[in-house]
Amino acid sequence: MKIAINTSGLGDNVDLSEFEKFGETVYFADIEREELFSLAADCDAIIINKIVVNEELLAACPKLKYVGVFATGYNVVDIEACRKKGITVTNVPDYSTNAVAQLAFAHLLNFLGAIDKYTASVAAGDWVKSKCFTYTPYPTYELHGKTFGIYGYGNIGKAVAKIADAFGANVIICTRTQPKNCPYPLVSQEELFKTSDIISLHCPLTDATANLINERTLSLMKRSAVLINTARGGLVDEAALANALNSGRIAGACADTVTVEPMKADNPLLHAKNCYITPHIAWTATEAKDRLVKIAAENLKAFLDGNSKNVVS
Repeated sequence: MKIAINTSGLGDNVDLSEFEKFGETVYFADIEREELFSLAADCDAIIINKIVVNEELLAACPKLKYVGVFATGYNVVDIEACRKKGITVTNVPDYSTNAVAQLAFAHLLNFLGAIDKYTASVAAGDWVKSKCFTYTPYPTYELHGKTFGIYGYGNIGKAVAKIADAFGANVIICTRTQPKNCPYPLVSQEELFKTSDIISLHCPLTDATANLINERTLSLMKRSAVLINTARGGLVDEAALANALNSGRIAGACADTVTVEPMKADNPLLHAKNCYITPHIAWTATEAKDRLVKIAAENLKAFLDGNSKNVVS
């Protein structure tokens, strides 16, 4: 068996040697599409992250029998095209739950506590020059008592709800499927947008959720509201959100993902007011990456053993 493995975003400290037990292994990172076609042309399996697997790639790789995704989301794969060719596709569910939930609150606590502003101020010597033991040019806010709206109640949504609850926030949930034994109030989409002080997105990107954050939903939100998106960039109409931020329609936004990645220079959120963006790092905690690789290797082994798991096609 020959396996092509996409290492983009994994960094230098991730051990991929487990894959080498299954056959000849070739690695690639950020290469041109034509180079990928050539590299993977005689491969039986390919393990990818953000690489688009479509009919063009499948045609260039006639021996391909297996596509493993280094992620939970698999929207980069043409599932129907793989199904027609009898190619098994697997993903890695629930490897980054704690890391994503942690980053969502890192963003939020930075925003509510003005941490970036105060640390920059101290580094600039403002505290050294201060005549008082403290100074408060930037207002800060408590999370306790705020209404914390969560859109999507999968594993990450549940983890975020638990943390928000521990902070003393009033958690409300909007989700497509009715969860069993949910300890928090279930509300409609409109109520979530109207009543939440914080809205955190934890749903997949589908036709139904694309541009969920748009002019209409933003118009429902409180002017003091903060939006957090650690899910998918396509959930947000970026021009509409930038307009809402720049006009003061909402107070702020924190994002770890945008619609086109790497981020483009003309993305309207790049210089939007009170917009905090990290470069899709929520999944990259060391422990999460190790877990990701371990499960992806187990998926491939299970496929080779004739007992496939985490199959999405």
